[in-house]
Amino acid sequence: MNSENRNLILAIALSMAVLFGWQVFIVGPELERETARQQAIAEQMAASDAENRDTLAATTQGTAAMPAIATDEATAVADAPRITIDAPLVSGSISLAGLRFDDVVLKGYQETQEEDSPNIQLLQRTDTALPYFVEFRWTQDGNGMALPDGGTVWTANRQSLTPDTPVTFTWDNGQGLLFSRVISIDENYLFSIDDAVTNNSGGALAFNHYGRVRRHGTPVTSGIWILHEGPIGVFDDIASYQDYDDLAETRTDRRQAEELTFNGTQGGWIGFSDKYWLTALIPDQQAALNFKFSEVGSQDALYQAGYINAQSQLVADGATLAFGSKLFAGAKKVTLLDSYGETLGLEKFDRAIDFGWFYFLTKPFFYAINWLNSLLGNFGLAVIAFTVVVKIFFFPLANKSYRSMGKMRLVSPKIQQIRERHADDRMAMNREMMDLYKKEKINPAAGCLPVLLQIPVFFALYKVLFVTIEMRHAPFFGWITDLSAPDPTSVFNVFGLLPFGVDFLPPFLQLGAWPIMMGLSMFFQMRLNPPPPDPVQAKIFQFMPLIFTFLLATFPAGLVIYWTWNNLLSMAQQWYIMRTIAKEN
Repeated sequence: MNSENRNLILAIALSMAVLFGWQVFIVGPELERETARQQAIAEQMAASDAENRDTLAATTQGTAAMPAIATDEATAVADAPRITIDAPLVSGSISLAGLRFDDVVLKGYQETQEEDSPNIQLLQRTDTALPYFVEFRWTQDGNGMALPDGGTVWTANRQSLTPDTPVTFTWDNGQGLLFSRVISIDENYLFSIDDAVTNNSGGALAFNHYGRVRRHGTPVTSGIWILHEGPIGVFDDIASYQDYDDLAETRTDRRQAEELTFNGTQGGWIGFSDKYWLTALIPDQQAALNFKFSEVGSQDALYQAGYINAQSQLVADGATLAFGSKLFAGAKKVTLLDSYGETLGLEKFDRAIDFGWFYFLTKPFFYAINWLNSLLGNFGLAVIAFTVVVKIFFFPLANKSYRSMGKMRLVSPKIQQIRERHADDRMAMNREMMDLYKKEKINPAAGCLPVLLQIPVFFALYKVLFVTIEMRHAPFFGWITDLSAPDPTSVFNVFGLLPFGVDFLPPFLQLGAWPIMMGLSMFFQMRLNPPPPDPVQAKIFQFMPLIFTFLLATFPAGLVIYWTWNNLLSMAQQWYIMRTIAKEN
């Protein structure tokens, strides 16, 4: 076996080993560990509702610390009456004990595509195994005044919260302080919380307002580096993306705790982002605030993100102090986030959607595809139409490249003769081939340029299909019912004709119909290209369609459809150009 063939076999073996090893030894065990961890957390939280050591204490002078959550609050919330939430896109309830947002259901979004699948439960009640809730409170500089907490039962002026009927809550501490809260909701996912405290205690008092979102248990994420899922915020126009592991380190690492504290910022927002959902606190954008991410409590996986006034505010006797906040709890729709960012004056609110490094391409691509969808009525057709637009945009460059490749194919016999004539003298062979390229006005690297330009386009389109909720459960035709998910068919059960599943196979081996069509289109397209001068490279290129077929088996179906259609258009373009060149010669 010569060295060229040995290198070829080694390259192919390593490529397949990486694909298989990643799935079997990295992805599989990680998912198993994450599942086991979630079960352990659920059992732990069900056994004990104790919560300790709240660490969102501000370091700015004159700022009070955020109090801990009492251990009996879960019981109080479970027993207290609730008002209902009935909005076009949101349902749920709010307990009169503590006024926590701990029961928010997203209408119109189901967990799966099954008809009886429940709607997405975004925020979870305090008395469940894995609570996920939001609360807004006051702190006071330790004058012994009773303040509303998670066990405080408020009085409401109505039993239902709708876009047309905000609810007013009141509570009197019996010491001269009257607390009120007005909660309203718009037609989408935005709650408005207007808090006020009236001081009739006989003396001036200092207060701080705070808000926090607390999440129990580490959620199962996609587990890939191109998508951020976890703590997120924007402070002083700088987006901050954190991992749950980063928050866990704040329990033992003081420096890490300081790095996740953002003091004295004006405006901003903070919360937790999932792939498609967002829970974000939006305080008064004119207020000076301290923000912090942390893990709290004596148990693992109790995550918190919150804000507190950077300075205490003094309230004279007989005066009222007010503070307005908002809560976004819903789906990360691009147009909706952009609208809120503009109307509320929020910096980078759209960064809750991880558009990635090619933000400048990804977001315009989304709007283009979304507009095409409004015309065609199908996101799959929109992707196909968008592919045509991209091909037209790159046509002048691609045309020049394909013409060079066509000439390259015509002189391939001469190149082979040169290689045979100088088989033992590589320098002479390269010199004579360069002379031939110059004589025929051929650029051997021209064929690489369209591919290089397609890489950011491909990645940006991948992000659009993978991270935008508009693509979630978006159907195409036939068996493709979700463009954001891989092709559900498999060659190993004859695309569903045989009565058994193939879930036991790694995802990249579950070859669907569209990945196979993509591989075939790639194979025939490469047949139109001139073979590389290096025989080893030529042999490796022969296996590229096969490798990409397995690789794209795990990609969203919409992206595979895009690639297949792009290959077909490229084939048609190449065929036309080569035919033209043949007539010219």
